[in-house]
Amino acid sequence: FRVSLSFGSVPEPRSQGFKMPSHKSFMIKKKLAKKMRQNRPIPHWIRLRTDNTIRYNAKRRHWRRTKLGF
Repeated sequence: FRVSLSFGSVPEPRSQGFKMPSHKSFMIKKKLAKKMRQNRPIPHWIRLRTDNTIRYNAKRRHWRRTKLGF
């Protein structure tokens, strides 16, 4: 019974081993900036305006749990 393992050809999942390069393209930088702007809590005046029906940002993203995929 013989098993051959080749570790060089195993693709690594993006969520674990992917690192963002230090030299980013301008399009990637624009996408990251937009995602940074979207990833914030709702302003307090929106709670007041909607009578507290909107309490939090449902699309909030944590940097470690959910990756953007680009």
